[in-house]
Amino acid sequence: MNKKILIWSITAALAGFLFGFDTVVISGAEKKLQLLWGTTDFFHGMVVIGMALWGTVIGAFFGGIPTNKLGRKQTLIYIGVLYTVSAIGSGLANDPWTFAVFRFIGGLGVGVSTIAAPAYISEIAPAKDRGKLVGLYQFNIVFGILIAFLSNYLLNNIGENAWRWMVGIEALPAAIYTLIVITVPKSPRWLLTKLRNDEAKKSLKIISPNLDPEKLMMEIKLEMDNTVPNENIFLKKYRFPLILAFLIAFFNQFSGINAFLYYAPRILEEAGLGESAALLSSIGVGLTNMLFTLLGIFLIDKLGRKQLMYICSFGYIISLSLVSAAFFLNWEGGFMPIFLFMFIAAHAIGQGTVIWVFISEIFPNHLRSSGQSFGSSVHWVLAAVIPSLVPVLFSTIGAGIVFLVFAIMMVLQLLFVFFMMPETKGVSLEDLSKKLINRKK
Repeated sequence: MNKKILIWSITAALAGFLFGFDTVVISGAEKKLQLLWGTTDFFHGMVVIGMALWGTVIGAFFGGIPTNKLGRKQTLIYIGVLYTVSAIGSGLANDPWTFAVFRFIGGLGVGVSTIAAPAYISEIAPAKDRGKLVGLYQFNIVFGILIAFLSNYLLNNIGENAWRWMVGIEALPAAIYTLIVITVPKSPRWLLTKLRNDEAKKSLKIISPNLDPEKLMMEIKLEMDNTVPNENIFLKKYRFPLILAFLIAFFNQFSGINAFLYYAPRILEEAGLGESAALLSSIGVGLTNMLFTLLGIFLIDKLGRKQLMYICSFGYIISLSLVSAAFFLNWEGGFMPIFLFMFIAAHAIGQGTVIWVFISEIFPNHLRSSGQSFGSSVHWVLAAVIPSLVPVLFSTIGAGIVFLVFAIMMVLQLLFVFFMMPETKGVSLEDLSKKLINRKK
């Protein structure tokens, strides 16, 4: 593998580290904030927690615009700025609304990063290594999650303002990321869609000095010749990749993964663990997530995307059923962390590793940012709605029923993988585009 491509891919993927850290760091502070500001379960879920999630939705919905207009690289730089501002503002906030506004800004960064980073990496990566390189984005997400859990545990007992340090410490890695992402080259495929051919040729020579830039440029141009001006992803010929993006994002969130990550300490306390033990078990969750994501990245270009989705579907069904049974039958706390670790392992090796790789592959070059935006929007709308309802659902219908619904949804995911999901490993982006668009023919 070209070492420079690896370094640039890791650099772009660090947006995922900030995504993971920003998403989960609130789990250690959310109960303290609810007590501090005396908010109701509904307000706490919809505003204090939910505003960051809705920021993510807006970022995902509109993130395709800067990713397409300004370019992948420039958008990645602005993402770093959003994270930095959000972390500083959240740590200094003195009321729930100010806190929510700055968390919203961080959410914008999360949403846009799910479009720009995978799109950038997929466009500079060779086909044989594309899965593992785009998978680095997911690895950084789970690494960020692990560091957030660890940070929360270490900062938990430093005083009544511990929550400020928990959410504010993110400013340091965010500022560092903003500076180093300036060093990556622009995506040659994006440059070609903007007809900046000379710049694209220079970029290709930098990224792939051993390949013939003219040949690759010709392949990309041939794909573009089959398009019409101002077309969009909602045209009939793009219906199949659109459905694929919708369903993989839909099932990702109906596994319950974000609901669990946001409320991991609360769920473990509900299962009978004390506060300190719950926070410590959360670190175990983060470590399990990271290790099985590494395994998924190792396997994704060997077994393929579809095989990993089979593995995770069965793992989801078993683990979520056991979690649900534990709540229904009042099994004490010792069992619950084991079942939840099984759930996290199933997610990490399958959906967690596959989703951003798969969505970044299935749309043609000129519509990749729009397709990424669509898939990310579906993902984040559900990621906003489901976790926002968790406090209310747990206190009304109970955790057992919530996890049972998630288990049933994973049976449906298994059917999706079997009947609809194509294998995309080892195929160039241009050939894959032809295959999916001309599927019926």
